[in-house]
Amino acid sequence: MRLPSGYCPQPKHYQQFLLALTAKTLRSTTMTTKTLLTGLFFGLLLIACQRQANYTADAEVIAKGQQLFEIQCTACHNFRSSGIGPSLAGVTTEASPEWLKSFIKNPAEMIDGGDERAKKLHEEYKTYMPSFGMLAEEDIDAILAFMNTHQDQPELQTAADLGPPLEDPIPDTVPMSDLVLQLRQVALAPPTAEKPPVARINKMIPLPDGSRQFISDLNGILYEMKGGELQPFLKIADHFEHFINQPGLATGLGSYAFHPEFAENGIFYTNHTEDPKTSAPANFTFHDSIPRKVRWVLTEWKINDPRAATFSGSNRELMRVDMVTQIHGMQEVTFNPLAQPGDEDYGLLYIGIGDGGSVESGYPFLVQNKGRIWGNILRIDPAGNNSANGNYGIPPTNPFVDEMEMGGLGEIYAMGYRNPHRMLWDKGGDGKMLASDIGHHQIEELNIIEKGRNYGWPEREGTFRFDKGGNLDHVYALPEDDASAGITYPVIQFDHDEAGAISSGFIYYGDQIPELKGTYFFGGIVNGRVFFTKASDLALGKQSPFREAGVRLENGELTTFRDLTGINRVDLRYGFDAEGEMYIYTKADGKIYKIVGIDSTPMM
Repeated sequence: MRLPSGYCPQPKHYQQFLLALTAKTLRSTTMTTKTLLTGLFFGLLLIACQRQANYTADAEVIAKGQQLFEIQCTACHNFRSSGIGPSLAGVTTEASPEWLKSFIKNPAEMIDGGDERAKKLHEEYKTYMPSFGMLAEEDIDAILAFMNTHQDQPELQTAADLGPPLEDPIPDTVPMSDLVLQLRQVALAPPTAEKPPVARINKMIPLPDGSRQFISDLNGILYEMKGGELQPFLKIADHFEHFINQPGLATGLGSYAFHPEFAENGIFYTNHTEDPKTSAPANFTFHDSIPRKVRWVLTEWKINDPRAATFSGSNRELMRVDMVTQIHGMQEVTFNPLAQPGDEDYGLLYIGIGDGGSVESGYPFLVQNKGRIWGNILRIDPAGNNSANGNYGIPPTNPFVDEMEMGGLGEIYAMGYRNPHRMLWDKGGDGKMLASDIGHHQIEELNIIEKGRNYGWPEREGTFRFDKGGNLDHVYALPEDDASAGITYPVIQFDHDEAGAISSGFIYYGDQIPELKGTYFFGGIVNGRVFFTKASDLALGKQSPFREAGVRLENGELTTFRDLTGINRVDLRYGFDAEGEMYIYTKADGKIYKIVGIDSTPMM
């Protein structure tokens, strides 16, 4: 009998492992052979477990490894549950140090080269891990030493009444349509990093009056787009000494929004991350026993001359919010572009606050709670002052204002979100508000947002039940009495067989391609697939059908965004201009494309 490939039992399992292995063999051997084999098994066990000795126990190295892990790894991995990538509890006993180092340095090479373990991981998680070949050897050793201190995944008790987990929550696949989008590259964002994503371009919108076009980079720069050039308008680091854009992914300059009257008053808003160890205290925080990874800051800016090419003026702070991890923080700030003077929504700022990774970090009580800010869409009046800190107003028409005396937050407009990443309104249709929600391990979704509704997280993920305090890798069928839960379900959802994170776009209402009017475009952030549906089909209480579109460069062949970027992690985003024309851009290489036409060549 041989040891399982790559297996080294954890210390508490040594005795059971040896006894089981010995007993099975002794049943069919002589006493002399038994003695020899017993010694052999001890030897094999020691050889197998020397793997753990390859990792240092030096406290300083482990501390360095923890710091690197939190910067480079925690957006996709933890030691409690699987998410974008697998839980890493015990991985240093399941795979050799050599294998782990090779995979960290170049996972795509190992996957494409046919490595059995690498292929299995890719098949399960449907994405390529980024390459970390830029890390020094001693840095990788430190990361592995830290990982080696996490051998046991916490014992998770799933409630008995959830039933069996669903192996494939959405078995149907997204069908390919005959729609092919013709793309023209119109700009290239300046690089703000040395490795992909080389330009973390994140959000593109025009001024409310349509006179100018802007695009932001998470690394802290707000650009004005002039033709094919991106010219810096505002650099966050010039104004905030504690600004950070690490550990990357969602951190940095999260979003921005121009006041509806920007042309007259010069007011706009941004949100950014700071180091909680050095920056001013947060208005919304939690007990000291819970870690704080980043602090989000919402800022109002007033430019001296709204027509100026670069910012010169003043700013003031509206709020600060602590997050357990760097993921899913304050992802979006925006105004309802359809609101007119005198309307309830006019001049009110919507803010998307994610759960900050609190559920997967073991703090689910921070969300699905009217008394806490996390996991909600907020609506505030920036010109008011009746908030707890006096820096903004709470609109009297918000849904939970009457519960403020009992500890409720009047700022909450809708609740139950893991990561409300983008919000938009159906300008050319019935004016409905939409918001995407980036899911955990199973489901991505789009919701129609209405005041006071609960969208489920972390009791639900999509139209499925979620065990927020147990095994986060699974979803379950809804209970028979689900109607009594008061949950509003998404109008579009897909599972991770299709894409690992939803990239919400916009509704096309331009004139250049009449056939696309009223079409909502979205897709996969990581793999770069482009999905679409008719906005008029989106309605509460039903799942709307959607399909995939092909893409090709103008006068070029059919392609994919992975082929266009040459990188497996595309980081796809959408934007629009004042005429309602659509843009698609990729953080991987900073290229910005405009949709300039369509054809009906089938995607092969």
